[in-house]
Amino acid sequence: MSEPETIKPTVQVIERIFVLLDVLAKHHEPMALKTISDRAGLHPSTTHRILNDLAIGHFIDRPEAGSYRLGMRLLELGNLVKERLSVRDAAIAPMRELHRHTQQAVNLSIRQGDEIVYVERAYSERSGMQVVRAIGGHAPLHLTSVGKLFLASEDMPRLRSYAARTGLAGQTRNSLTQLAMLERELQEAQRSGIARDNEELELGVRCMAAGIRDDQGRLIAGLSISAPAGRLDEAWLPKLKATAQAISKSLGYHEHL
Repeated sequence: MSEPETIKPTVQVIERIFVLLDVLAKHHEPMALKTISDRAGLHPSTTHRILNDLAIGHFIDRPEAGSYRLGMRLLELGNLVKERLSVRDAAIAPMRELHRHTQQAVNLSIRQGDEIVYVERAYSERSGMQVVRAIGGHAPLHLTSVGKLFLASEDMPRLRSYAARTGLAGQTRNSLTQLAMLERELQEAQRSGIARDNEELELGVRCMAAGIRDDQGRLIAGLSISAPAGRLDEAWLPKLKATAQAISKSLGYHEHL
């Protein structure tokens, strides 16, 4: 299959603006005009003219004569876009696709204090036996797969503080109620990027979860697959991780952060 044709702006100067902004975005420090024009493949006079026009609108700053960097106007616009982004809006379509792949319920959860709260779900009444969590339902962090992702991101003093506050109360015979056992599982979650609930919240139900991050790399939500204990399939892990990564990317997350 041939590569799709790259779509370019119909106005040449706009294409050049995109190129210049991309060049500047790759450098944290102000750049000299000649360096910018070399990297962009443009004549210095053309580069100078476009940069000066962008500076008028504060899309480019000139901290000193002959040097340029991205301007504050881009930050303002970026913040406006960020405010309009909702993790739920970004997640719902990928969640439905993951449900079609697994035929099991897919949950989106966020942290609220010492609990996780289910904020969205994807399931189908025609998919047979499923474990469907109620939107608005909540559960202790240490008893859920998504909750463990949040605990795995904590440092040891905060984890111990959580254990002291909650007493690590259990709900089934599988619940992790000892801090040492919980710590070992959280270390594995840190290593793999996946956390599990092995009938710890509810007997007969198992879950696996991957984290969703924002543009600052912060863990802001978790995506989980819940299924009857005998139906949870480890083969779903790659698709689960890829779906969580795609949602994170749509929120501005880049893995190098």
